[in-house]
Amino acid sequence: MTEAASPVLTGLEDGVATLALNRPGRGNALGPTLVAALGDAFEGALAGGARLVVLRGEGRHFCTGFDLSDLDDLSDGDLLLRVVRIEELLQRIHAAPVPVLAIATGRSFGAGADLFAACDRRIAVDGASFAFPGPAFGLVLGTARLAALVGRDAARAMLLAGQEVTAEAALACGLATAVVPPAAVPAELAHAAAAARRLDPETVAALHRRTAPAENDADMAALVRSASRPGLKRRIQDYRAQVAVARQQR
Repeated sequence: MTEAASPVLTGLEDGVATLALNRPGRGNALGPTLVAALGDAFEGALAGGARLVVLRGEGRHFCTGFDLSDLDDLSDGDLLLRVVRIEELLQRIHAAPVPVLAIATGRSFGAGADLFAACDRRIAVDGASFAFPGPAFGLVLGTARLAALVGRDAARAMLLAGQEVTAEAALACGLATAVVPPAAVPAELAHAAAAARRLDPETVAALHRRTAPAENDADMAALVRSASRPGLKRRIQDYRAQVAVARQQR
């Protein structure tokens, strides 16, 4: 299937639904079409009886964050709506009644790292890296979920620094639950699928409700406040310019 055919490739076998972000030419960055398609595919997997949902990316990277390829044509309001839609998707995934497993290859950047963090099991394939640059242009996205995984101090340090986190460092702090070579991914999936099927769906859903504390309204309010500050587009443009200069100086 070509990249243009579908923004998300789906499969369901033995209760395991696989959702693959299919925009490899853009690093699987989250544009409106991909976000909507992933939300629909996720709800479709649950409706189809999936006991485990697996998120992965086609191509080299899992997800490189916001798709800002059309940034010049967007207003601050357009950007606000986009980040709200992404937060809604992250909240749905985090609150899923079944386990959700992410397989991160290459870079998981910005909202892509937040997507990884929203999942129950988080496999980093050797060589994967993670970064949360949103605070650099004033966005507060997914911070409470990150803090719940790695602790307040580690989350603050990670967000303030904005630097890439290696797979090994992600495992050490709790952002990743496993680091494996590519050849070991099928065994990890088989283990996760067996664990997901051990209990009946109603019990699993009840356990998830009680063990996935969330502050959804507060998280959304914090995001909207940060994104609605005047000048969001300009801040993103300034950040991108700084990144481009830093790359040239390496």
